[in-house]
Amino acid sequence: MLIITCFVFNCSADPLYSIRGQILNEQGEPLTAASILIKENLRGTQTDTIGRFVIDKLSSGEYTLIISAMGYEKRFQKVTISNTLVNISNIRLKSASQNLKEVNVLGKQESHDNLIDLTRTPMPATIITRKQIEMMGSRRLDEVLKEQTGLAIVNDIGSGARAVGLQLQGFDSGYTMIMIDGQPMTGRNSGNFDLSRITVANIERIEIIKGASSCLFGSEALAGVVNIVTRQNIHQSQGLASLRYGSFNTLDATLEGETPFAKGKGSGYLSGNYYRTDGFNANPYLSEGKTAPPYNSYTIQGRARYTLSKMNALNITGRYAVRNSINDISYSTSPTRDELNEKDLNASAILNTNFKNGLRVKTQYYLTRYATDQNITSLAQGYVIPANNFVQYLHRGEVQAAQTFWGAMVLTGGAGIQYETMNNNLYSGPKSQSTAFVYGQADWKLSDELGLTGGVRGEHHSRYGGSLNPSFGVKYQPVKALTLKAAIATGFKTPDFRQLYLNFTNLAGGGYTVLGTDVFKAELQKLQDAGQISAVFANAARVSTLKPERSVAYSVGFTLQLGPAIKADVNGFYNDVRNFINTEQVASKKGGQQVFSYFNIDRAFLTGTDIGLSWRAAKGLNISAGYQLLYAKDRGVIDSIKAGIGNYAQVYDPNTSQTRRSTTADYFGLNNRSRHMANIKFTYEYEPKGITGTFRVNYRGKYGFQEANRPNNFLDPYDTYVSGFFLLNASVQKTLMAKHFSIQITADNFLNYRDQLMPAQSGRTIMLGLNYRFFKNNN
Repeated sequence: MLIITCFVFNCSADPLYSIRGQILNEQGEPLTAASILIKENLRGTQTDTIGRFVIDKLSSGEYTLIISAMGYEKRFQKVTISNTLVNISNIRLKSASQNLKEVNVLGKQESHDNLIDLTRTPMPATIITRKQIEMMGSRRLDEVLKEQTGLAIVNDIGSGARAVGLQLQGFDSGYTMIMIDGQPMTGRNSGNFDLSRITVANIERIEIIKGASSCLFGSEALAGVVNIVTRQNIHQSQGLASLRYGSFNTLDATLEGETPFAKGKGSGYLSGNYYRTDGFNANPYLSEGKTAPPYNSYTIQGRARYTLSKMNALNITGRYAVRNSINDISYSTSPTRDELNEKDLNASAILNTNFKNGLRVKTQYYLTRYATDQNITSLAQGYVIPANNFVQYLHRGEVQAAQTFWGAMVLTGGAGIQYETMNNNLYSGPKSQSTAFVYGQADWKLSDELGLTGGVRGEHHSRYGGSLNPSFGVKYQPVKALTLKAAIATGFKTPDFRQLYLNFTNLAGGGYTVLGTDVFKAELQKLQDAGQISAVFANAARVSTLKPERSVAYSVGFTLQLGPAIKADVNGFYNDVRNFINTEQVASKKGGQQVFSYFNIDRAFLTGTDIGLSWRAAKGLNISAGYQLLYAKDRGVIDSIKAGIGNYAQVYDPNTSQTRRSTTADYFGLNNRSRHMANIKFTYEYEPKGITGTFRVNYRGKYGFQEANRPNNFLDPYDTYVSGFFLLNASVQKTLMAKHFSIQITADNFLNYRDQLMPAQSGRTIMLGLNYRFFKNNN
């Protein structure tokens, strides 16, 4: 209400004296959302879609304007007002010198699709630029993210490379919201949002928030957010033709073009990508087929932007992708054909309104649709098993507003509603849910040394009712070289469709069954009546309606900048999670197959430290390194072990063939979490010759895979683990023909490390890339 009141008040006043102008970069291109602050009275505003600004209600006199924009040097401009209106057009800002960072936040430009600046959230945020992606030679989103500190790529053993998810600060894939241009994407396979279905060819940058972000983005953002930003700022006609070919008969081809039109009032961008691979096999027991199936993928993506008036601009975006995959597979038994077809659509229409007083409003509608058609055919007997066929829709309407006050406080707020439907052959009929939400965030720079960020989001879910999620962060710079930061934020996640309604038996994967909690009792009874169940475990009585998960995330750290060449970032995090949802075996079939369902774990915690170091060792040579220490455990297991009672009090020792009392040292933690992960990256750029190169080493420590001795529902020393491993990647690129043409060689995993428990980890991959850029030379 305070925000709205302030907006209305600012809209209703009439100016007495005014300053009007336009802010440009060195190339004469307008800068959107540049900040203009009057030093004498701390009044300020921001530039609109074509770099213009107005500050009114001024008295006559002499003022100093402080003009700043992300990625540019701050400028001070003297202005004397003696007339009603003063024009100071064409103020040009110089680009700031490049800081040395593993992830470069400089060069960031305002998004036309989202007023929320992810770098202003209380939790740690990083940005991966397009240039970094190009230097890596990566082709799919999972290849980029797996080399970032604190991020791990995970996959479901049964789904292979079709369910390549992201683990962030120890949270599973379902806890990180994947967004494109600020809007959530849908469609998960075995709970994982498959990152390999997204090409990086048309990505301008990737924004990552580590830590609870439900304050701004709602459910699914309990662990954090990955926001994919496509091409936004188009000021000249240019195009790109790119072709890459290499190992596993992999082909990656991209055509893209962009141009302004109507004398700069409009702009358009269109990109098409084709990707294919023969897939690969990481399992020596697989006599035929691949653990990562072969597939073809087509993606077309575009946006158009048109300035309707001095205040309004319309932005339309669209993305459509299809992927087809056929995998004839056999473990020396009856061969089967696994065929998967996916269709992925994202579209939005956004009206941007910039008022004269600096108030910016975005009104937007967003639609996403994701559909899969997966069937498994027995090649010996000819029958078809419908495996995973569903259509998921998400409609979202939202209004956002942002205003800068006194040049020091940015208020961002919004409200909206989203409606989601799911029609899955594994559910008992179509399902739907809706969520209404309102949110606001204030980013207040109290002084050059001290800044505060606070926000809150209220939601009402059609099944789980209301929730309120606040967050607060503080940044303090006692000396120029040192910045201290701390934050606390709450997280909230409702159970997903799968956890409530799933009724799935994997006949091709051994016959195990997974039951959602809403259908558990009825479906288990059907299995018992059919005589398929040999034992029902005691924990089956605890299966009940799932509660939403809630977390409180704490983050504290510092940034130390030792001169222009050395920088260190250290951040500690602690996530206290209530009602954490986990899967457990609840019954056994007569053939030995398992039956699983979902449980709320009363309390779990995920805690650790992220450390990042960067060093500009010499001109053009940068070295950066990162490390994460992680502990992810169920407090109920720890309490049971300490008390010597309950489900976790015993452990079976296969060396003595005896069961003994467990100790806390026996408990490794939650499955699929590595205690140690690290990376080091060397990048080199010799600009006079147009040569760039990278060499990257990534380490992931040992992590638990599954129970191997007697089930006791926790990972003990006698269970199955994936050993720690290193991945070495490198790329070299040379530009020719006045930077129009470039050739690149990339080598991923050139030590050829593979593990059958990691079906999506490819072996050694060598690629040759050719790129030609179409643009007008500046003479």
